[in-house]
Amino acid sequence: MYVRTLSLRDFRSWEAAELELPPGRTVFLGANGNGKTNLIEAVGYLSTLGSHRVSADAPLIRLGAQRARIGATVVNTGRELRVDMELNQGSANRAQINRSPVRRSREILGILQTVLFAPEDLALVRGDPSERRRFLDELATAQLPRMAGVRADYDKVLRQRSALLKTAGRQARSGSRGTDLSTLDVWDGHLAAHGAVLLAHRLQLVHELYPHLAQAYGSIAPESRPASIAYRSGYLPVEFQDPARTPEPGDDEALEAILLRELANARQKELERGVCLVGPHRDDLELMLGSAPAKGFSSHGESWSFALALRLGAFELLRTAGTDPVLILDDVFAELDRRRRAALAAVAAGAEQVLITAAVPEDVPAELAATPLRVETTGEADQRVSRIVE
Repeated sequence: MYVRTLSLRDFRSWEAAELELPPGRTVFLGANGNGKTNLIEAVGYLSTLGSHRVSADAPLIRLGAQRARIGATVVNTGRELRVDMELNQGSANRAQINRSPVRRSREILGILQTVLFAPEDLALVRGDPSERRRFLDELATAQLPRMAGVRADYDKVLRQRSALLKTAGRQARSGSRGTDLSTLDVWDGHLAAHGAVLLAHRLQLVHELYPHLAQAYGSIAPESRPASIAYRSGYLPVEFQDPARTPEPGDDEALEAILLRELANARQKELERGVCLVGPHRDDLELMLGSAPAKGFSSHGESWSFALALRLGAFELLRTAGTDPVLILDDVFAELDRRRRAALAAVAAGAEQVLITAAVPEDVPAELAATPLRVETTGEADQRVSRIVE
């Protein structure tokens, strides 16, 4: 899989761009602030419908513009598909496949698969559980695009149920007549049903990712303690949280029953606190080095190695389906020592397409023989515009 063309209009610092990208390795070179990361951020957005740098879409639209557009021609096993996204200020985003509008933006998911490694990935190890849940869910969606709909349905039910808990809790504390809790029973059923599907796929993913992660970390840091991962939840039985456990066909039904039981057990506490205390939105991906958690017990180098191993493990897992995802490396070689650079370069050398950003050519290992494209900006302050230098 590779991106043959990339077009931008009013995206970040790019007023307009039309790029032809070959298979193999391409490096966007330029000083910090010139807009090279904006290019690979746009590619990543078409893959995940999100940015690896910000949580909202508004910063992606160039200052003074009402909308931004990203388009790409994606080649997969000889077949070409054109995918386009329009990001709008104050209204819904719109997507197209082969120039034809689609009903929901998430219908473009799966056309382009990417694995992106960036300095922000250190948060996978040192950050909150939400960072690791996002990693799992984005990888799950790359494997199976319909998981985006499952996540959206679960989030919608979670918002509705949380609002009901807050209302019921306030009424109970004030002594007024409470909300009909039979309504809460209905939302429990919806949360358990959608949550069980999400949980089952996360558990399957951890089971599949585990050996790739362990192997990748061992190659990057052979002198370190062995790395491992496990799914952690306060309500799941221990056997479900063992990454060596092979998922079974009836897991969805078993997990739904567990969620319903735990929701019933937590009902009173939830009403008192006005929040949903049970569900995959509270879970974590535990990262271990030997017998100690990586978070809080790993050195800076070990944390970098673990973050890199997670991304390389994800890349190898996606490859098992028969197609190489596009590997995106955002200004990371300068952050790595010689061994980690060599390990990353070895994977990049075998990928069908690699998009790299770097400040100077010396940051990129010479053995990658990447095609350079220089990026610079012109203009003043907030009106600076990026361009490719011929």
